[in-house]
Amino acid sequence: MNRRQFLCSMAAPALARSKPLPNVVLIYADDLGYGDLGCYGHPTIRTPNLDRLAAEGSRFTQFYSAAPLCSPSRAALLTGRYPVRSGINFVLFPDSEGGLPESEVTIAEILKQRGYATGIVGKWHLGHLPKYLPARHGFDSYFGIPYSNDMSLRTNPVYEEINREMGRTRSPKVLERYRTLPGIPLMRDEQVIETEPDQAQLTPRYSAEANAFIRRSAAAGRPFFLYFAHTFPHVPLFASTRFRGRSLRGLYGDTVEELDWPVGEVLKTLARLKLEENTLVLFSSDNGGAVQLGRHGGSNGALREGKGTPWEGGMRVPFIARWKGKIAPGQVRTEVASTLDILPTLARLGGGGTPAGVTLDGAGLAPLLWEGKSRPQPDFFYYHAGLLRGVRRGAWKLHLTGGQADEPGKAELYNVETDIAERFDMAGGRPRELAELQEAMKRHAASFTPAPTQR
Repeated sequence: MNRRQFLCSMAAPALARSKPLPNVVLIYADDLGYGDLGCYGHPTIRTPNLDRLAAEGSRFTQFYSAAPLCSPSRAALLTGRYPVRSGINFVLFPDSEGGLPESEVTIAEILKQRGYATGIVGKWHLGHLPKYLPARHGFDSYFGIPYSNDMSLRTNPVYEEINREMGRTRSPKVLERYRTLPGIPLMRDEQVIETEPDQAQLTPRYSAEANAFIRRSAAAGRPFFLYFAHTFPHVPLFASTRFRGRSLRGLYGDTVEELDWPVGEVLKTLARLKLEENTLVLFSSDNGGAVQLGRHGGSNGALREGKGTPWEGGMRVPFIARWKGKIAPGQVRTEVASTLDILPTLARLGGGGTPAGVTLDGAGLAPLLWEGKSRPQPDFFYYHAGLLRGVRRGAWKLHLTGGQADEPGKAELYNVETDIAERFDMAGGRPRELAELQEAMKRHAASFTPAPTQR
């Protein structure tokens, strides 16, 4: 089944269904670390709204992003497929010619065909050319920036400051590339409305747009899907006057505390509109914190490494789900789950199904969230830069270090339930587990042909 056939097949159920469909708000942070929130143990950063969200719903301790970088993780989130299937293996730049292929089916497309109003506020980062923008992937409206907030010459100096602090230098090739980049565009739908907007005002502006979308959709009597993809705490860090200098964690903490504020604003809007019991609110991060940036980056708690690596700190992220009256409050879930599970979950809301003819890599979260059941634990595969770097099955993780595209690298084995810091390589003492995971990786790699890389 091609994409056009899929969209036609999804339209009929939308017309036949009379029961009100649940709304969805999916909030996605950028480079937020596993340990950056109060409810995940941060000692000083204050996140009362996210802490409340967790207290009123489920908080996951072993939840993964399907990639440790911006563009690949977003492709996986919206398609329910490992990024190698769509070719989004690397971060896309303003001079990139590629993007999320039209053939990929997104959450927004599925829900739009069922009558949902679909909107994105914030960072897109799946291709800036017209054929890749949100409107071409199922979104009715868009307000935000199409890639990372550092991708211009004006914002690049923050890296020079970081490099000086960390004793590093950047290559002349990288610096030259930044000199050719255009200014950061702020877009509404497919039009650039500002160039180099004041980034200290982005979070407040995003919040206003997100809440306006909810109000418009409710006034029109339509179920809605809001994808609220924050720009921060990706560097360069910015906070508005209201939050700057407020936290005990410097500018990074200010930025995270400001990111928490719109969560509260969304919850207030849902309450005022009496939509709390018909709205699923989800929160996560695109990858782990950028610990290599020192005070400019986040915290991954006890996890090893961070953004840009397939270690736990690069891919294990916060995940919170709240649906009043549906999800029991105060749950802490220890099952393994990932962003790949979100599309299947949302596709089945209201009795719908997943798209026929589309290979999905995730499984639905409903058994864990509101059905009160267990579910089979699928293997989770760790990808980075288009390469298969590891697999997790149960407590055991096989991690490949070093190597190249045609060389597997050294195999290390960790029990990531008891050793979340990945300090103790047990490959030498667990030959059976090692062999089983190596075989799982071989079978997975042989099961499909990766898509051409989008650059």
